[in-house]
Amino acid sequence: MLGVLLSVALLSISIVKGTDAGGVGVTYGMRGTTMPPPADVARFLSRDTIFDRVRLLDADPRALRAFAGTGLAVDVTVPNADVPRLAASRASARRWVRASVAPYAEATNVSRVLVGDEVISQANRTLLLSLVPAMRNLHAALAAVLPPSPRRREIIKVSTPHSLGILAASTPPSAGRFHDGYDTAVVKPLLGFLRATGAPFMVNAYPFYGGLTNDTLDYALFRVNDGVTDNATGLLYANMLDAQLDAVHSAMRRLGFGDVDVVVSGTGWPSAGEYWEVGAGADLARDYNKNAIRHLGSGVGTPLMPNRTFELSIFSLFDENLKPGPVSERNFGLYHADMTPVYDAGILTAPQEIVGTKVTPAPAPALAPAADGRRRWCVPKPAADEVALQVNIDFVCGQGGIDCGAIRAGGSCYDPNNVQAHAAFAMNLYFQSNGQHEFDCDFGQTGVITTVDPSYKSCKFT
Repeated sequence: MLGVLLSVALLSISIVKGTDAGGVGVTYGMRGTTMPPPADVARFLSRDTIFDRVRLLDADPRALRAFAGTGLAVDVTVPNADVPRLAASRASARRWVRASVAPYAEATNVSRVLVGDEVISQANRTLLLSLVPAMRNLHAALAAVLPPSPRRREIIKVSTPHSLGILAASTPPSAGRFHDGYDTAVVKPLLGFLRATGAPFMVNAYPFYGGLTNDTLDYALFRVNDGVTDNATGLLYANMLDAQLDAVHSAMRRLGFGDVDVVVSGTGWPSAGEYWEVGAGADLARDYNKNAIRHLGSGVGTPLMPNRTFELSIFSLFDENLKPGPVSERNFGLYHADMTPVYDAGILTAPQEIVGTKVTPAPAPALAPAADGRRRWCVPKPAADEVALQVNIDFVCGQGGIDCGAIRAGGSCYDPNNVQAHAAFAMNLYFQSNGQHEFDCDFGQTGVITTVDPSYKSCKFT
């Protein structure tokens, strides 16, 4: 292991709505004994958080009414038990749309209908074979009952979330493939439907369930680590989530559908767990969720899907004490049921109000100018590890208000297209934007301050 955690992992992360990120959502479940009113939840999410999307695990009328006028995109879910009935006839699908979506669709921004949850991973052949017919029937029903209007410019999309259990192989990521019994009978028709309708392939990806050991925690939490090399491609993976997503992409590409968009429909980390559940804890949950939001929104992408952002939904908004299973299942929430935070997840658009006396530390002194008055820049140390530098890029480019467009494809600093050059631009941009303090160029001891202008050709460093 590289040994030293990056100091940047301890910094707060600021992301605002309306950035060029793929979108940040949250799953809103209600399996608890004393859950807050949906109206309070909708008001909080729309006014006080970075979330621009909410995933409902059903089509609860109270929640759909509550999100009216908030502007948040809402994904509603068809329960698994209803999927065979909706597959049986278009009339059943139309009735479901009229009852569960149509009454709210003009005021509430219903964005998607999700057909079941992890259906393909269920040991139920009837349910499995009903999935794609139900999706087709619902798509037709939505087009018939809710055609595009001035308020709703396109037909509501239809998709379905999957677990990583649909993969027969995921290591290395380039070897990802679907189970033989699923690929031609269900997955291929499903991918064809998604491509034809412009809907995404949605996957629930949880590094927490990726066979964690104490030795792989840093890899799962986006911390500095040695990385894992895919020997078939030579690509280096600095975190487990990238490997999971690329395994899914490889499986899709193997069937000829590498162009279908991938969305992370659920990811998260529990704040508590059983004694045998490695990594469960509030501090680690905080770090994972902050880093996942930052990384997937940074525009860096994954080794097999570079230079792109990913839409993701954090699981979940609340701890839910009525869920079955181990302790971890009831402790994935960012908030307790009384709407107090389990930990600071970095998802608020403004600092929370603190009742009582708030002690504000004195600002750190800015770095004094060089004795000869020359400017200073922050660049990577010559021997800095590339995995660490990639973490630096992800961190900086995930910050709200910092524009890394110059090092993305087509940007003035994209060439040379290597980690060292891109990290130099990103690290200096952060250093200049934050007051040029010495610690702003620390980056876990991978940065160094120089008086030599690193600008080159068309790439100008500020």
